[in-house]
Amino acid sequence: MSQQRIVLVTGATDGIGRQTALELLRRGARVLVHGRTAAKAKAVCEVLAKESRSGDLVPVAADLSSMAAVRALAADVMAHVERLDVLLNNAGVFMHERKLTEDGFETTFAVNHLAPFLLTHLLLPHLRESDGGRIVTVSSIAHARGQIDFTDLTSERYFHGYTAYATSKLANVLFAYEIGRRLAGTRITSNALHPGVIGTKLLRSGFGMGGGTVVQGAATSVRLAIDPALAGVTCKYFSDEHEEASSKASHDRALQRRLYEVSAKLVGIEGLPDVT
Repeated sequence: MSQQRIVLVTGATDGIGRQTALELLRRGARVLVHGRTAAKAKAVCEVLAKESRSGDLVPVAADLSSMAAVRALAADVMAHVERLDVLLNNAGVFMHERKLTEDGFETTFAVNHLAPFLLTHLLLPHLRESDGGRIVTVSSIAHARGQIDFTDLTSERYFHGYTAYATSKLANVLFAYEIGRRLAGTRITSNALHPGVIGTKLLRSGFGMGGGTVVQGAATSVRLAIDPALAGVTCKYFSDEHEEASSKASHDRALQRRLYEVSAKLVGIEGLPDVT
């Protein structure tokens, strides 16, 4: 991997995402720094440039609760770079109350799952231009408590913040495995990770607790993004920089397939063919 790595980090203006962007810059990568607004993305890029002593930053912005904004983000990314070596789906939210997006989706499910699902597919052409494209999706140990009810994906009958969050994190792992399987035979890999219990704004807001440092939280994402030893490794789940077992439900092939097909319809794309 002598060529400079080009990496998009979503949710890179705060917490683990910001630290991940900083660590990747320090390791020589060119980083597209995504923020919810252009002003925030630009401001964080200015700070990261000073901290990393690197000018290889590109600010990009989108409100990931909007699928139209996700499409615009993908177009913006592809206009800025000729290829993408790593798509790091890091952005996430924890909602205390049920709120629907402009597209009619429950916000947690939209931002944490549908947005990276759509963004990943839209950026596949640029990932294919890499000599080894990597899709890295930040999930959580909370995925083990997630349950996907296909009859109530908008949480109309029942909403609880933690339940919605855990379900979205299970969706992350299911998606990481399913798209990795559908990309078999290409040079693109897909893996998911648990960053650890880290004292981020999301953790404090959602769980009312502290945790480890953002440096610790970024470590697994950074390894999955650039470690040469992981070239070709796909459909795996990592925690504390090492491969670990994910929940039993996350390995349910029928569930992986159904979530993929339902998600593709929801965001209006055809999706990749099922190779099985």
